[in-house]
Amino acid sequence: MLSKKRPEWLVPAGLLLLSAVPVAAGTARVAELAGGARVTADNARFFAMPLPVVLHIFGASIFCVLGAFQFVPALRRRRPRWHRVAGRLLVPCGLVAALSGLWMTLFSELPPGDGDLLTVFRLFFGTAMAVSIVLATFAIRRRDVRRHRVWMTRGYAIGLGAGTQVLTHVPWALLVGVPGEFTRAMLMAAGWVINLVVAEWALRRRAPVRGAAEPAVSLG
Repeated sequence: MLSKKRPEWLVPAGLLLLSAVPVAAGTARVAELAGGARVTADNARFFAMPLPVVLHIFGASIFCVLGAFQFVPALRRRRPRWHRVAGRLLVPCGLVAALSGLWMTLFSELPPGDGDLLTVFRLFFGTAMAVSIVLATFAIRRRDVRRHRVWMTRGYAIGLGAGTQVLTHVPWALLVGVPGEFTRAMLMAAGWVINLVVAEWALRRRAPVRGAAEPAVSLG
């Protein structure tokens, strides 16, 4: 019995592990802002505009952590009301994370090591995340569960990009050193692209066979 249940929790466990580093880093950033840490060249932009930073951290953290549990079919089957309530929280949190990220990209100073290419990537993927969540919301209002699942999964994949970006940066830093502007932009983009590729593979792998019941793997 335990062996049957264990695989259902492998995916959310992996997603939670992927979320751990950016959530921990975000928590440390909020503590830094709240504690009045010394302003340096690396954190000055956060102190200059703290509200979108805090909104982004809280929105993204809730979206990634709570969203991981929406990928547990057993939880969805046994507690459908929990799934709906969680979804109503995930949608605004995801939009807050995406829109605050876009705001910071447009109006904050570029940190050292960033450049115009990374700005373009952030604007593209941030917009794609917000659009995905909006499309997912419209779909579930029409009771189109399949499209809702597809778009919300894509939005979640983009939102979890910060976790995968840790994995793309660490090997490079260990083997080569601090990446330049172009390399950093490509490593950041790789995090989003890898997540989207995995999400599309999972969606197609779980696509319902004609006449079969559609599996529930959506977020909202």
